[in-house]
Amino acid sequence: MLLARVLSLSACLSCALSLYAQVDTGTILGTVHDNTGAVIAGAKVSVRDEGTSRSQTNTTSASGEYVFTPVKIGTYTIEVENAGFKKERRTGLTVNIQQQVVADFSLSVGDVTSEIEVTAAVPLLQTESGSVGHVIEGKTINDLPLNGRNYTFLARLVPGATVGQPEGRGLNATGWFTANGTRPAQNNYMLDGIDNNTNNVDFLSGAAYVLKPPIDAIGEFKLQTNSFSAEFGRAGGAVLNASIKSGSNSFHGTVWEFLRNDKLDATDFFLNSAGQPKGSFKQNQFGATTGGRIVKDKTFFFVDYEGTRIRQGVPQTGLTVPTAAERASGYTNFSNPGHRQQQIHSRSVPEQHHSC
Repeated sequence: MLLARVLSLSACLSCALSLYAQVDTGTILGTVHDNTGAVIAGAKVSVRDEGTSRSQTNTTSASGEYVFTPVKIGTYTIEVENAGFKKERRTGLTVNIQQQVVADFSLSVGDVTSEIEVTAAVPLLQTESGSVGHVIEGKTINDLPLNGRNYTFLARLVPGATVGQPEGRGLNATGWFTANGTRPAQNNYMLDGIDNNTNNVDFLSGAAYVLKPPIDAIGEFKLQTNSFSAEFGRAGGAVLNASIKSGSNSFHGTVWEFLRNDKLDATDFFLNSAGQPKGSFKQNQFGATTGGRIVKDKTFFFVDYEGTRIRQGVPQTGLTVPTAAERASGYTNFSNPGHRQQQIHSRSVPEQHHSC
């Protein structure tokens, strides 16, 4: 008998599915009570995404509480109804990454066909979680000047985060930052809840992430600098958690082209002293995003593309090269006894980068 139970338990465990943390979503929760403060059990609570019209329904527990999790980031409408009370609706409730939004309801006695509508207000203080961090929304990402269109630079806007120590490998050019005094390599990069950390040290550019989506494709990101939950591993510094936009019932899209060149750049000191022309530089960043519905209220799509073209001159000075006569004589006939330096003119090295 004991052997049969052990075998049954082993079979159940072998068929169990792995559950993964929903780190790119949020939670809506609250308590429903009447005007006297008594909790209402069994009340029907509905949550609807205002962008996609997707809805979820739940009922309050014996203690009058309800929880919706995980909930994708976006703006929501909540409706609460119960027999003998007026229906109450709250609109414009915004859910950000990893946010626990509390929406309590106080129902008034009356006809169930009557309805009270409330416009949701942003909570002044987040008391449901002990994590320390800040959300950078999509509008802020697009409106702020951003050299190179790299969203990770905006992590430095959050208190506790600052630029990494400058050095010669160009690490700061990739958004390299430190949080609360830790090393930049101890940060954790996540994209749509998936690990976005590179396993190889990029000594050329210093990039610590694998994918860098265009800023027009990012809905928002959150930088958590302290006391984040156990579902975020490998981070001794900060957690940079970004979320890509998704389609909705409305069609939206953007097209962009950004040009940088050397027209207003100053020449290099050594080039100027050698009488050489300024090295050429031209950079184009272009792309587009589009999103909308395939089947209304059911199926949606979102696509983004960004391409980068860089053409940059690499000037070289101070090099001595042998003359044709010197090479032909096996370096026994020095027609240039003063060993005067011959200058090599700048050349252009094309570089191409793509991201999708």
